[in-house]
Amino acid sequence: MSLLDVIGPVMVGPSSSHTAGACRLALLARHAFGHAPHEARFVLHGSFAKTARGHGTDLALVAGALGAAPDDARIPVAFAEAERAGLAVSFTTADLGDVHPNSVRIELHGRDAAGAERGLVLQGSSLGGGIVRVFELDGFRIEFSGAAPTLLVRHVDTPGVIARVTRVIADDEVNVAALYSARKRRGGEALMAVECDRAITPVAAAYLLHLNAITWLRQVPAVMSASSDGSHIASATAEVVP
Repeated sequence: MSLLDVIGPVMVGPSSSHTAGACRLALLARHAFGHAPHEARFVLHGSFAKTARGHGTDLALVAGALGAAPDDARIPVAFAEAERAGLAVSFTTADLGDVHPNSVRIELHGRDAAGAERGLVLQGSSLGGGIVRVFELDGFRIEFSGAAPTLLVRHVDTPGVIARVTRVIADDEVNVAALYSARKRRGGEALMAVECDRAITPVAAAYLLHLNAITWLRQVPAVMSASSDGSHIASATAEVVP
């Protein structure tokens, strides 16, 4: 049993599942997106849909999309921070299917460093105690928890790609904790999520990006132990690069 199991996460409340967990899900989406979004749409499911305002879920989601951790003192003023950052936010409710009651679909839109319009859709659940689980990313049914640094790799579904990626990770002296892979069709687009003991080096990430079968890569830092130093929201416009 860990201290988290006894007292819960360090956070701005009131709820570890509806506030801290919601913030972490949006923070994972922000990291996976890789740069500052100009629009964020949140589709709330189940319990999230019923108690979003009362438990601060709406504020936590907006703060996470801006790059804030669950203990950031500016979560209560997240809407004002979003307006200051030029982030348009909207909320709606929907039945996301047979998923945990505390689930959300997060849709981010913005321009990358080259000025191209990009979008990302992440679906995940807050399981209690601030623990979260992503179960879908851009239509791919994969899983990662945010408890460990996670390498997201989109690629063409061809033989040997997963082996090649894990070999580069091993050569970088990084251990794989878990790996999830999904494809939309045989020979089509595929996505893998590789949870590692630490992030791979920029050199290893750059090497992977130059492989012909790999079309997109993102390193998502662990968020379960992330805490704010007061600069998360202010620096949300900085692009995350491999």
